[in-house]
Amino acid sequence: MAPPVAKTLIIRFSSVGDIILSSPLIRALRRRFPEAEIDFLVKSQYADLVRGNPHLTRVLEFPSGGSFGQLRELRRRVRETGYDLIVDIHGNLRSRYIAYGARRIARYRKHTLHRRALVHLKWNLFSETDRQTSVALRYLAPLAPFGVTDDGLGLEVFPGEEDRARALTLLREAGLEGVTPLVAVAAGARHWNKRWPAERFAHAAALIAQKRGGAVLLLGAEDDGEVCRSVLDHLSRIAPALRAANLAGRMSLRQAAALMDRCALVLTNDSGLMHLAAARKRPLVALFGPTVREFGFFPFGTESVVLEHAGLECRPCTTIGRADCPRSHFRCMLDTAPEAVARSAEQVLAA
Repeated sequence: MAPPVAKTLIIRFSSVGDIILSSPLIRALRRRFPEAEIDFLVKSQYADLVRGNPHLTRVLEFPSGGSFGQLRELRRRVRETGYDLIVDIHGNLRSRYIAYGARRIARYRKHTLHRRALVHLKWNLFSETDRQTSVALRYLAPLAPFGVTDDGLGLEVFPGEEDRARALTLLREAGLEGVTPLVAVAAGARHWNKRWPAERFAHAAALIAQKRGGAVLLLGAEDDGEVCRSVLDHLSRIAPALRAANLAGRMSLRQAAALMDRCALVLTNDSGLMHLAAARKRPLVALFGPTVREFGFFPFGTESVVLEHAGLECRPCTTIGRADCPRSHFRCMLDTAPEAVARSAEQVLAA
């Protein structure tokens, strides 16, 4: 077995889902090396996701759009700290530059060739095991020689008291304090072809909330404002008596986590908020279109149903998302009906 580790740096600059998926690795390292210093390097815009994590010693931040000079200064600080182990789970030029020259470096296998073969040639080179293995567990794999193993407790994010207070304030302002059940809808995604249409989210949420006598909560970042407004507009026409509130852009990620704690169910695309819901152990229904399970980004550690068109020969058409459908039919998303989402919601709620 490898010698003990006193100082570890984990590098994952972005993005929301990837950073949340690193939480079992952080926890497993702390369990294996309880006295060690464990630091995490992340872009400033995502630092909220690891702040408050009791398993970390320090959070190092790199500014979004930071210059090479700032990167060089960061590398100098990292070298002076004298980490015995750097865990690079980003694997890009910046993370390799930071890690270069470290005593020991652990990197996870990104399966880049496998992903490209599946997207461009439709050759599935993933083993049966890899097809069912979350990225959260793939992050842990290179640390097996150090005795670091998964504990089965899933993902984590740590909202604080201020985050919970803000969540309560937002619900109170929306007239939804004490309303149950709340159905959260995360209709955004960074790329267009990973978004199930707004009118379908509205239809599915109305079916679920009306059946259970609850309300609908629209969650997302500022960039998700337009699609969330569209969902709300459709809800007002489909079910004018249904209570609903659009909170997109009015909360931090940890505040969104605190809001999810008050929700019975989350409906979501394949997005960062899907992983946030999984980190709060919320039952969820996820819509997967252009991406597939083999990439490892399916919901992890919570009750969930993933709805996807498994038999569609053009899937996957991308590893991270696109601005259009290359076949112009968008069947990977349009073939999923709101009624199917409502049925799946009942399934996870009954589990």
